[in-house]
Amino acid sequence: MLTFPADMTVSQKQAFEKRYRQAAASYFPMRVAYYHQFTGGTYSRITIRGQHTRWGSCSSRGTLSFNWRLMMAPPKVLDYVVVHELCHLKHMDHSRNFWNAVAEVMPDYKEQKKWLKEHGMELFVLDT
Repeated sequence: MLTFPADMTVSQKQAFEKRYRQAAASYFPMRVAYYHQFTGGTYSRITIRGQHTRWGSCSSRGTLSFNWRLMMAPPKVLDYVVVHELCHLKHMDHSRNFWNAVAEVMPDYKEQKKWLKEHGMELFVLDT
């Protein structure tokens, strides 16, 4: 697990978060654009947030939201969250059809989902 030095200041932690949020704001739209060609559906915008209980979300109005902390995860895990949220554009539930849509785009999604479950808390370095 990544931890900050005990003497790290609040402003240094804020700078760290700002840098990752800025990187997320440019990286997530590229990944969404790439996977959107395989998932379809219509989204209205992408937001970057700092949720403590979610990695991403998809609103009924088509807003895709992603947790900036995913920038510290393996790229394939970040892509899984992107595919997961894009599939909600057509299936606003976690039905069999939803999971089939995810698997169609990312056949190994269960590995990425497992990684998040086992290691996701390691991405909350600012909260330690």
